[in-house]
Amino acid sequence: MYKAKLKTIIAPVMLLAFVGGVHSSPRGLDSGTKESSKGVTMIKGVRTIIYHVPDIEKATQWYSEILGIEPYFKEPYYVGFNVGGFELGLDPDMKGITVGGNQIAYWGVENADAALKYLLDHGAKEHSAVKVVGDGPKGALKVAIVLDPFGNEFGVIENPYFKLEDVR
Repeated sequence: MYKAKLKTIIAPVMLLAFVGGVHSSPRGLDSGTKESSKGVTMIKGVRTIIYHVPDIEKATQWYSEILGIEPYFKEPYYVGFNVGGFELGLDPDMKGITVGGNQIAYWGVENADAALKYLLDHGAKEHSAVKVVGDGPKGALKVAIVLDPFGNEFGVIENPYFKLEDVR
């Protein structure tokens, strides 16, 4: 029953977070929204990443350990962590889910090599070693991907160009 209520509430909220809200016209957008040459930008950035896990208790323990924080919300039907102002959610509903799909969420780290080692030391399996995907005056962008103990792809990115003040 709680799971059904949660899905009824979370699905529209997640959609609104993804598109930045529902507006009847571009004039209804908040003043922080930037306009592009093609119109109004409604996508405001990542708010929530949800990983489907077959064992929510084990997943909660693992993610608590690798993130270094406890969840702020913990119920049998959903566990939520606040990771630098962004939501990492765990959902035990595996109906219709193919673990390790084509979507990759990259979580920001200071050092991709150290982060990869840390994740591997904590039970993740290497999926993609650290590789440089861009270089410039501020340094290299580096990414790596691991599989968490539940089969989900978990990406890390070292990005010297990311500016927290750009997060809306």
